[in-house]
Amino acid sequence: MKPGTDLSPSKVWKSYSWKVSEHPFVWNDTITVDSHKILKEPLLCKGLHGTDNSVDSAAYYEEDRDLHLNSSSSLQALLNGMNVLAGVGVLSTPYALAQGGWLGLGFLLLFALVCCYTGFLLRRCLETDSRMSSYPDIGDAAFGRAGRLFVSTLLYFELFAVAVEFLILEGDNLARLFPRTKLNIASITIPSHQVFIIVSALAMLPTVWLRKLSLLSFLSAGGVLASILVLLAVGWVGIFDGVGFHCRGKMINLSGLPVAIGLYSFCYCGHAVFPNIYASMKKRERFSAVLLVCFTLCTFIYGCIGVLGYLMFGDDLKSQITLNLPTDKLASKVAIYITLVNPFAKYALTLSPVAMALEELLPSSLATQKHVFWGTCVRTMLVAATVIVALAVPMFGYLMAFIGSFLSNAVAVIFPCLCYLKIFRFKLSAGEASFVQLILGLGILSGCIGTYSSLKQILEGLG
Repeated sequence: MKPGTDLSPSKVWKSYSWKVSEHPFVWNDTITVDSHKILKEPLLCKGLHGTDNSVDSAAYYEEDRDLHLNSSSSLQALLNGMNVLAGVGVLSTPYALAQGGWLGLGFLLLFALVCCYTGFLLRRCLETDSRMSSYPDIGDAAFGRAGRLFVSTLLYFELFAVAVEFLILEGDNLARLFPRTKLNIASITIPSHQVFIIVSALAMLPTVWLRKLSLLSFLSAGGVLASILVLLAVGWVGIFDGVGFHCRGKMINLSGLPVAIGLYSFCYCGHAVFPNIYASMKKRERFSAVLLVCFTLCTFIYGCIGVLGYLMFGDDLKSQITLNLPTDKLASKVAIYITLVNPFAKYALTLSPVAMALEELLPSSLATQKHVFWGTCVRTMLVAATVIVALAVPMFGYLMAFIGSFLSNAVAVIFPCLCYLKIFRFKLSAGEASFVQLILGLGILSGCIGTYSSLKQILEGLG
């Protein structure tokens, strides 16, 4: 993103949508956050079929429509893609392995293959209409306005959930560093992780009020590097800091496998970004190769940190690998501090699309100053809502499994297949249609199993 880029609602031609994820790398006026790309596209915007669903959508939809198409090199697209995929999931892959056992790694590979294939399906959908450049566009082309609304809604809920995950992550890791911290109010004692959730939200609240996020974009642009540094720090602790690799682990753990499936699903939920990466490329014919390299490298990173963590800590692994690292070692502190710093930039980037969509619902009759005031109130209430959810459901791993099974699985597996089958319904051979339907069925099955299991674990934890 170029410094000074105006991201105010009046200048945004496409609403923000996301995957998550997590470490932004910024090119072509788009922001990538933890497996989630923030795309400029309002929730209700002019559809591909010419239906204007908002008062001012036609004006700003056409204003900058082709401004940043065909401008990215293959290397930029590769880095953007890796930034999308290598996000917060890096912290929980060891926990997923502990939940599912060694054979559970097969699901990591399976999701990599399936999600890479569905990325190819999205590319084929984009090739049918040059006007399409985002995921909601594909939903619109396949199912009309309802498809656009459905996709946008999924992406906004996913963004909100990822913002909640950031707060839980901050609370857990700060409580790990300062376990004796607590707050006494009258006869009520607030434990350390809840104190740090609230403190982190208050510290990040001013960044959510910002309308121009270019500075935060640059501060949070080291996603791929951050993931690699965490991997190296974990390996250093295991090799040189005395932890060792002595845990054998279980071959398979059927009771925890559904949660592992949800966590693995979360790792590959970058499909909201892929259409924009494709649209931004100078040489779009290389998109498939770029996507294949992205999935290969990110699967290698996920696999390495998962194996290292499981060999180091076995079944004692917590939802984030940083919670297992000894706090008195330098490499551990590097990993923890990287984990703590990134969300301070990414939290605002993640919530801003949701806030802007809500601000678009404010009456247009409001004066500019009043709009800013009420917009600030909307953003403050949005932050308060994430705090309430984080305090009520402080279960990082199970919440991530729910996001992966319910939201990410829908975005990365189910909906690409549905759109492809609908758009190409008269052109597919019987064999290809059956194969896509098989993937669709597997996506629905894994989504239902993972969602049920993660919700069950969350409810049991709350009980």
